[in-house]
Amino acid sequence: MNYWLMKSEPRSFSIQDLAQRPHQTEPWDGVRNYQARNFLLAMKKGDLVFFYHSSCATPGIVGLIKIVKTAYPDKTALQIHDPHYDSKSKLDKPRWYAVDVQLMRIFKSTLSLKALKKQPQLKSMRLLQKGNRLSVMPLTLFEWQQIMSQEHNL
Repeated sequence: MNYWLMKSEPRSFSIQDLAQRPHQTEPWDGVRNYQARNFLLAMKKGDLVFFYHSSCATPGIVGLIKIVKTAYPDKTALQIHDPHYDSKSKLDKPRWYAVDVQLMRIFKSTLSLKALKKQPQLKSMRLLQKGNRLSVMPLTLFEWQQIMSQEHNL
């Protein structure tokens, strides 16, 4: 099993939006960064993911989701009126991919970016590295366990 963190701006798509979807499942699409795309391609069904709200008043981890469908061509890249349209992506040669995620649970409170930065054991976590703006990133088992060990507060 692999562990991940996926970021979304809550004004675009929040964990509460995911909770309202049929079967609490939704494609995670619109990723337009090659490294993040490669991480999507590496995901396996059953992998666990922290859902992170970014670009908001209190950025941080807000819940737990899982991968329920592995990477497939992102349809938004082919839809000319979609904001994620990419004229270089073709049906027979896609550039971008999506995965399907399903809500496992919403945390009682946000584990803020500020709180994560205060934990010395997480200092090498990709999310906390200067200049890292990826929307999809892997976590080590150690990082996952450190964050989950705070579960009683979440």
